[in-house]
Amino acid sequence: MESEQWNHDEISEEIEAMCRSKAEEFRLLGYEYVTGKDIWNCISRHYVKEGTPPLHKLVNDIYSLKVNSYMNYLTIAAYRGINL
Repeated sequence: MESEQWNHDEISEEIEAMCRSKAEEFRLLGYEYVTGKDIWNCISRHYVKEGTPPLHKLVNDIYSLKVNSYMNYLTIAAYRGINL
């Protein structure tokens, strides 16, 4: 059985698609202005200190993101004056 090799561009495209999918889920819940980039910014803030996680953790972090966690991220960013 051949193992499938992914290059960096393919992985990046898949991660972007996952973020867009999660943003679409949030839009269906009434959060109209969420984008895939917003989801990525929310998720990736943890990776600044930790470094890039294994792919399975990254996928889990994206798909398990809850609206409440995303809204907390936005609130904290607003308090800190971070321009999103």
